[in-house]
Amino acid sequence: MSETTAAPTATSTNNPLLDFSDLPRFGEIRPEHVTPALDVLLADAKAAVDRASAPDTPATWQDVVEGLEQESEKLSRAWGVIGHLNAVADTPELRAAHAENLPRVTEFSASVGQNLALYEKYKAIAAGPEFAGLSAERKKILENSLRDFRLSGAELPEDRKPRFAQLQEEQAALAKAFSDHVLDSTNAYAYIVTQQGELAGLPDDVVEAAHEAAQRDGKEGWKFTLHFPSYFPVLQYSEHRPMREAMYRAYVTRASELGETYGDGKTEWDNTANVVENLKLRDEEAKTLGYQNFAEVSLAPKMAESPAQVIAFLEDLARRARPYAENDWMELRAFAATELGMPELQPWDIAYAAEKLRQKRYSFSENEVKQYFPQEAVLKGLFKVTETLFNVSIRRDEAAVWNPDVRFFRVENKDGTLVAQFYLDLYAREGKRGGAWMDDARSRHKRGEGGVQTPVAYLTCNFSAPVGGKPACFTHDEVITLFHEFGHGLHHMLTRVDELGVSGINGVEWDAVELPSQFMENFCWEWDVLTDMSAHVETGAPLPRELFDKMLAAKNFQSGLGTLRQIVFSMFDMVLHTSYDPSNATQNVNDLARAINEKFHVIPQAPFSRWPNTFSHIFAGGYAAGYYSYKWAEVLSADAYAAFEEAAKAGNGSVLDASTGTRYRREILEVGGSRPAMESFKAFRGREPDIDALLRHNGMSGQALH
Repeated sequence: MSETTAAPTATSTNNPLLDFSDLPRFGEIRPEHVTPALDVLLADAKAAVDRASAPDTPATWQDVVEGLEQESEKLSRAWGVIGHLNAVADTPELRAAHAENLPRVTEFSASVGQNLALYEKYKAIAAGPEFAGLSAERKKILENSLRDFRLSGAELPEDRKPRFAQLQEEQAALAKAFSDHVLDSTNAYAYIVTQQGELAGLPDDVVEAAHEAAQRDGKEGWKFTLHFPSYFPVLQYSEHRPMREAMYRAYVTRASELGETYGDGKTEWDNTANVVENLKLRDEEAKTLGYQNFAEVSLAPKMAESPAQVIAFLEDLARRARPYAENDWMELRAFAATELGMPELQPWDIAYAAEKLRQKRYSFSENEVKQYFPQEAVLKGLFKVTETLFNVSIRRDEAAVWNPDVRFFRVENKDGTLVAQFYLDLYAREGKRGGAWMDDARSRHKRGEGGVQTPVAYLTCNFSAPVGGKPACFTHDEVITLFHEFGHGLHHMLTRVDELGVSGINGVEWDAVELPSQFMENFCWEWDVLTDMSAHVETGAPLPRELFDKMLAAKNFQSGLGTLRQIVFSMFDMVLHTSYDPSNATQNVNDLARAINEKFHVIPQAPFSRWPNTFSHIFAGGYAAGYYSYKWAEVLSADAYAAFEEAAKAGNGSVLDASTGTRYRREILEVGGSRPAMESFKAFRGREPDIDALLRHNGMSGQALH
């Protein structure tokens, strides 16, 4: 027998991406590790699929599901690390390694979903004698898996499966390209100010950050970019109208054919063709599976029953919000004309005029509030809310990180046992995609060799970094964003489910996944919470009650306009995936966006705006025909929070009610995806959700307009 060299395995290599003994070894991972690691992991995962689907493998949970899960979880964790680094520490080398391997991972995933023999094993388990004795969690995993097999094309004729797999690969490649184009076009633009007079109105910390950015580039003056902490204060505060206009135009034309009007004219970043091609592929996928449109495919695993139900929900909300939005818009235009000398508001004037109106009406500015929210005070307050409601402790921990600014924490039970850990990456920087998100580094599950793997989360934001030796300070909106992402993190970290497929956020319907995140936002408007998380950056004084009362009075400032803005995004997404025909060359996606804006909004859209070209949520972020879920879940979250308000009225006057928090943790957070979200909501609230709490929280519950 000839001697052969054994294939590399996860235990016989020093590749850090193949080390699953503990946390990722971020300080050691290099782009050259990616392909060799995936060679091993894909080979191991394919072997596990072959074993599970083999004719002589018994159709049992242990032989089929557990064996497959063990290897696929390793692949998922390693690929998750690679994807995470690609999002927060982008380099040309890492981007190339990610792009090289994306088709391989996508192809494997598609092949599993289409594996008819494996599908038959799952069906046999569900129909076999073992099923009755399985836990509710395992039954739910089987139910979800059978649905996912059908949506992955397992029931398609064999001659149609290769094209269906190709659709998945092409969509994955387009999503990556879309995201890269948005990042590249954002990074490419810079507005350089050389005359100090052009800085009038801008907050000191924004000016200082711009000066430091110019110095890093070896330039004189001040450098402003399209990263949100640099861009939005210009729109909000700059007295220099040409600067506002230039940056607004650059921002809303990123990744479009109009991008050549700024930067170095990189038209290869234009996402217009990418969007149309992606929509064609999604439509073909839906028709191949026997659905009328992609929205039906998207809604199959969600709470909403049909596109028509979603559209009716959005139209109803738009009808309720419109009178408030019309009043908001009328007031803003009148104020701009009489107080600011702007008889006609241009798009780059709206945020500026709104901030001036806010300051006049409520006698405070967002920048004034920002000085009361230095980073450490905010984190202390966030952790106190969490510890009080959910009976845990949060403290600093140590781990390898991808950037010196990243911090690491552990969540413990009161007896000191580890519950979970999380990374916190707060600041915007080059090579990091915009926005804020939570992702899982690893999920909770019971290990085959015994013991429980504790969950670990990534919490990522894009706030302003410290400048001038002072602590980073957050706007109140940024504080809300941090609480939002931490709510996602709690959903992932506080689960008590030991089955990987429904642990934490796994298996939760997409239109319910925002419930815990939006729920946490509400605490940012509570006096007894803010007094514990505010300390003026210079004096250390807590937020004055007078200023808080002004903030509260302004809480729903222009909420009608904000609601209609979200409805435009949601309706655009739903129409794109139901009735839009991407093969019709006369139908332009940006024309559709303008038409929907004209129908549902009261503020006209700039004719040059190309915002769909950077709508990463639906073209690169998993929200296709699902953006409505923010508003859908907001109904759930507002109603869930109302339980804490009711407890405050009945008890000691504080929403930080530990008994209600314990019940919320038990019925919402701990159960993860192990049961339908509506069942979890009703277990907590005792009834189905009611929209009234959402309308009340948004100041649209019938109070007189002013």
